[in-house]
Amino acid sequence: MSSPSARLLLRNARIGLGGPLRHVLIVDGRVAQVAPEPSACDESVDVGGATLLPGLWDAHVHSVQWAQARRRIDLTSARSAREAVDLVAPRAGTAGFTVGYGFRDGLWPDTPDKSLLEAAAPGCPIVLVSNDLHTAWFSPAALAAIGRGDHSTGVLRERDCYDAMAEMPPPPEEELDRWVAEATTAAAARGVVGVLDFEFADNVTDWTRRISRGAVDVRVGCSIPVNRLEEAIDRGLRTGEPVAGSGGLLEVGPVKTFVDGSLNTRTAYCADPYPGGEARGLLETPPQELYGVMELAARHGIAPAVHAIGDLAVGIALDAFERVGCPGRIEHAQLVRPEDFGRFARPGLVAGVQPAHAPDDREVADLHWRGRTGRAFAYADLLAAGARLELGSDAPVAPLDPWDGIASAVARTDDERPPWHPEQAISLPVALAAAARGRAGVRPGDPADLMITEYDPAGLDGDGLRRMPILGTLLGGRWTHRRAI
Repeated sequence: MSSPSARLLLRNARIGLGGPLRHVLIVDGRVAQVAPEPSACDESVDVGGATLLPGLWDAHVHSVQWAQARRRIDLTSARSAREAVDLVAPRAGTAGFTVGYGFRDGLWPDTPDKSLLEAAAPGCPIVLVSNDLHTAWFSPAALAAIGRGDHSTGVLRERDCYDAMAEMPPPPEEELDRWVAEATTAAAARGVVGVLDFEFADNVTDWTRRISRGAVDVRVGCSIPVNRLEEAIDRGLRTGEPVAGSGGLLEVGPVKTFVDGSLNTRTAYCADPYPGGEARGLLETPPQELYGVMELAARHGIAPAVHAIGDLAVGIALDAFERVGCPGRIEHAQLVRPEDFGRFARPGLVAGVQPAHAPDDREVADLHWRGRTGRAFAYADLLAAGARLELGSDAPVAPLDPWDGIASAVARTDDERPPWHPEQAISLPVALAAAARGRAGVRPGDPADLMITEYDPAGLDGDGLRRMPILGTLLGGRWTHRRAI
């Protein structure tokens, strides 16, 4: 939004939760002083007793899918396949794909099928994408357009889903870049200063191009899809290093690989079978293959990020980290065996979790993980075992709004329902730090990646946290969002 002042003074800021009023001097993009008396400056802003906190990171997003989902037909209210069809059919046409996003079929009484879409909108290419991104439901015309006209049901899951979505014609590159940049500005308005992007793409190249085209209002960790690992090695990319030419906004992220699928698609790999059969989910990457990928990555300075949702998948991921002995991340860790909690305490291991999924998925978990939900989304037990948590949204699976995740982690509900397994709630200070890459305060020497909240979060319940007004966000001392101050 603006260039940073060389010396910016934030006057009368309440520092941290319930903290004292102080004056914060920012010099050349860093916090230079936190003091009871004001200092000389080029720009002075009186924040009027509002609270100053470290800016937030969303530690798991899919940037392009989030940018597109913001423009797709919303299917989150559909309680059946028929309701999903009724939401999308009135807007369908024969010119180009009509895309809906956000359905959850784990509790539907009927079964999605291409025939339902064809009956409602004959000849129209329609694609409905599930909320967890692991299922895509195609109409016959949409299947034909990507060369899969002989598919029996039109419902593609896991790898078939990803491949089919990749075969759809993308928006023009410049338009898509603009959508993604707009999404970063919207994120900054919620106090976000950085994201870890797990888009299945050449993220280093794509984000470098976006920065060259104009303002990007967050820092970005650029993950590496596993099918681009050797290319990344050849390019000399190493996790944590800055990306050349990005002005410090980009860093190389981890390499992403999958052990299993998801809960809503019933492909999370679990020790116990899903109700009504013997299926225990999908093992996406067998252990020996996972070890090989992680060893190759670690040998070249690239940390692994391992998607693991079911308890067997989480155990396999932990085995791999113990065998390879490298730092890295386990993404999601939604269901954990009792004997595995303590294994998260190993140095250099991060549990990347998404607390907003707990209230979203509680009914599905109660059905498909019956009798095990006390160790599902078990953030308190992970912390007690010594795990390091980082909070994300998995946007577009949940909105790119860390306050939603913080509130869910603290309150274990997001509506009038009572808290779900409240024993797994975590404290507000812990949740805020986990949503800020571990930063728990505003200290001299820190990057001036900061947010100003209208209210002190310490005095708010879950609903108040979720609706927190953000008065300002600073990225390296540059205003990326400013309202009424």
